[in-house]
Amino acid sequence: MYFRRKTSAGGAYLQIVESRREGTSVRQQVIATLGRIDELRESGQLERLLRSGARFADKAIVLDALDRGEAKVVAARRLGPALAFERLWEETGCRSVIERLAGARKHDFSLERAAFLTVLHRLFGGGSDRAADRWRQDYRIDGVEGLELHHLYRAMAWLGEELAEDQQDGATPFAPRCVKDVLEEELFACRRDLLTTLDVVFMDTTSPRIKSGGRGRPDSGASRLLQGSSARSPGSDPGMILAVLLDGDGRPVCTEMWPGNTADVGSLIPAIDRLQRRFRVNRVCIVADRGMISAETIAELEARELIYVLGVRERTDKLVRELVLDDPAPFVPFVLMKPRSEVDYEAKAVKLAGRRYIPGSKSPGTCRNLDQMKKDAADRATVVAALERQLKKGDKSLVGNKGYRRFLANPEGGGFSIDRAKVEEDAKFDGMFVLRTNASLSPLEAMLVYKQLWTVERTFRTTKSLLETRPTPGLDPGAIRGHVACSFLALVLKKELEDRLAAAKSARASWPDVIADLDSLTETEVEQDGKRFLLRSAPRPAASLALSALGLALPPTLRPIGDA
Repeated sequence: MYFRRKTSAGGAYLQIVESRREGTSVRQQVIATLGRIDELRESGQLERLLRSGARFADKAIVLDALDRGEAKVVAARRLGPALAFERLWEETGCRSVIERLAGARKHDFSLERAAFLTVLHRLFGGGSDRAADRWRQDYRIDGVEGLELHHLYRAMAWLGEELAEDQQDGATPFAPRCVKDVLEEELFACRRDLLTTLDVVFMDTTSPRIKSGGRGRPDSGASRLLQGSSARSPGSDPGMILAVLLDGDGRPVCTEMWPGNTADVGSLIPAIDRLQRRFRVNRVCIVADRGMISAETIAELEARELIYVLGVRERTDKLVRELVLDDPAPFVPFVLMKPRSEVDYEAKAVKLAGRRYIPGSKSPGTCRNLDQMKKDAADRATVVAALERQLKKGDKSLVGNKGYRRFLANPEGGGFSIDRAKVEEDAKFDGMFVLRTNASLSPLEAMLVYKQLWTVERTFRTTKSLLETRPTPGLDPGAIRGHVACSFLALVLKKELEDRLAAAKSARASWPDVIADLDSLTETEVEQDGKRFLLRSAPRPAASLALSALGLALPPTLRPIGDA
């Protein structure tokens, strides 16, 4: 039934009408004519009628009371974060693995719930355990009501706790085996089948600072973890190197930590050895960006017959700049298909014999992104045009702009001018990147492997805030490792949700939009006429996409929860 406005004899009347099906047709039957609309409004009878009927419709009366500001708001909580990531927490195995590992400890609180709270906080806020304890008060997260701040501290210490001496097989001098290592290995086992191998390992690093215990001196726990610190100015925080290892699909495998003063040859090689023991890796291909791997480390990789694909600094490496980029061999074109777009590339191999490279190897190969090439050319033209305008104003107008320096000339101190030779030289690097590899890959295969690293680095950049940790002074090494473990678990959940969104093949949503829209999904508890109700807000677009990709249904918009 519904209200209908009926015009008759110059007047407008309000009717209650019911639709009824008779055979194959639908007919409307007038149940009652309530009177002229203008008279009903003036007398207030229409409003009294609707209020009277609303007593039998909870949703209508609560919404009407909220609209008039008469309903009492008891509490408001955000439910999107836990709603989405609780499902992923279970399906990735995080919940079951932590419960199994913690089962023998018999704590007086749930280690699993404390870990989940900290991981959820990493995804939506980040910060210390104290910040997480305050943050949760505005969120609906099942099972965390009885947790206190000291429970979070204890959970972090447990995750980073060193294993017994008889379980230290595979430990390195700077990285003992801990609970978090067993957690990582069991999570990997959850998704591993007979065909799962780790053929390509991507490794990226960051250097978080451990907050000092006061006056620039690290607290005792940080000192024991770092076993020294990098050479820094007095009063600076000590450093550590934090590495994340990912498989060929960009899924997190594990984390490694070592002191900030450890050279990469002393850290990367032990990390690779440890990785092979922990995850039964048959073959490792190290893919790393320019500047991460030293010449000493490359020599060690080759001595161990480990495969690598490395980026080369094409602008500063003289051999690359003068010989590789000027090689006359033609590029081989191909097209890389991407979602909603195509990208044109070119690649070739240049064989060089000499001190820097192994004779006969494809070392390096050169690749060019034609779309990036056009962008680089356009950006340079913009800089040169701006430089021409500034030169007309005099040399002083160039002060403070570093972007102009590479295209300027100052012959015999006679004033600045544009160096056209430098402009032409710069064009050689448009869209270009150079790789060095000892792998038996074609130039195109090597480029595609390196392109995967770009995807990993993009993921890594967006999650470096998850991996940066500043524990409060006085925390022991286990607590610091526990913070890193929770950041790793947050990265696991992030990657899983991104994969499901991609598999859904629906409208694309950026990660910041997904997080913001899930965080905006609220649940408000209101009291009206002695009853309490939960009123849920409407989901924003990115939250709807995420929940749909997870196969989750939202709770009703309004539902009663009992008497006040």
